Amino acid sequence: MTSRLPFVLFLLTPAVALAGMPSFLLTEIATQRFQAISFFLALFLLVAFAVWALWNRLGRDMPRLPKLGFGSALALVFLWGLGFQLVLSMIAGGRELMTPGAWEKKGVTYQLKESELPSEQELVLQARRQRLEELRVALWAYAAGHGSEFPPSDFAPGVPEERWKVLGGSGLHFVYVSGLEADAPATPLAYEPGLFGPERWVLFTDGDIRRMPIASIHEALAAGGTP
Repeated sequence: MTSRLPFVLFLLTPAVALAGMPSFLLTEIATQRFQAISFFLALFLLVAFAVWALWNRLGRDMPRLPKLGFGSALALVFLWGLGFQLVLSMIAGGRELMTPGAWEKKGVTYQLKESELPSEQELVLQARRQRLEELRVALWAYAAGHGSEFPPSDFAPGVPEERWKVLGGSGLHFVYVSGLEADAPATPLAYEPGLFGPERWVLFTDGDIRRMPIASIHEALAAGGTP
């Protein structure tokens, strides 16, 4: 017994690695993948064992139900997994068809593309156009009850004064061109005043709304239509 004591102490004593000795270790990514695969295999075996145990437990009360071996349980769980994968792939494909271009691939999965929020300048531009759209609705409602004729002025009754005001707290009205009719050849009907610079939103008699330089607006008015 005494002769074996040095050998036992040698086995229990931790070895000291000398400098320069080779060390084989997995990279961080490889370690994570190995852990993920190990977890998946352990979970797969656990589910197969549960299916095998529950199936055979049910067979005690149902003699006609054939016994299921553990290998058959593994095959059954594998087939179920393939079926779920097929269903999920069909759902993902249908989602892409309903929203084309909205998804992008990241790794092995797809995620919604991150849409860039519009800038403050773009939001103001859209809000200015929205005010002109509201005026268009009011003017066409007026024309529907007056033989397609628009109001004689921007102070005439029939159109709420709020619809004539541009965006902001200035209280200014849109520049209105009287004496025109709805659905006539495209002619500027109302446009933004000089408060908004050289580029203005313009409402035409055919219902179109577009952004134009003030010089082009004047040319269209002089010509009685779009330049």
